[in-house]
Amino acid sequence: MTFVELVAAIVIIAVASLGLMLAVSGAVGRSADPMIETQAAAVARAYLEEISLAGFCDPEYDPDGNPATGCRQECIASACAKGCGGAAFGGEGGRAGFDDICDYQGLDDDGVRDRRDLALPALAAYRVRVGVADSGVKLGDPALSADSGQVLRIDVSVDHAGLTTPVRMSVFRANVE
Repeated sequence: MTFVELVAAIVIIAVASLGLMLAVSGAVGRSADPMIETQAAAVARAYLEEISLAGFCDPEYDPDGNPATGCRQECIASACAKGCGGAAFGGEGGRAGFDDICDYQGLDDDGVRDRRDLALPALAAYRVRVGVADSGVKLGDPALSADSGQVLRIDVSVDHAGLTTPVRMSVFRANVE
């Protein structure tokens, strides 16, 4: 083996090693991405569950004063419309007081918070945004299809600096109370 062959072999091995190290460092640098994405999806599911378990209409909404009838019978517009209990989104004195789906409209949490509106420090790097809107969907049951706002769409978006795109999830909630 000549000196020139030895130098050429060293250069080839050095270039190959550099390429391998760059590939490994890139993989190691992105190794947390799946964990961040999984955590963001879990946060979105938790928010969706909390919101969809809330009442369809504001419990105080009873324009005819008859406790036997409620939102399903009396709300002929969207459940989140001003006349159907959605007069002030989030106007329940903070998230701990939210008592219907519409209260969550426009929720924008910098850092994940629990149902009692307490911050969860381990999840402070996530940002959660919520949207609630009349879906325009009409169900086949005549008791439901008479009212235009009987199905709401709940959208939750969770973002993190380590994600290239936010995790987005949606559910529909029908007024079948």
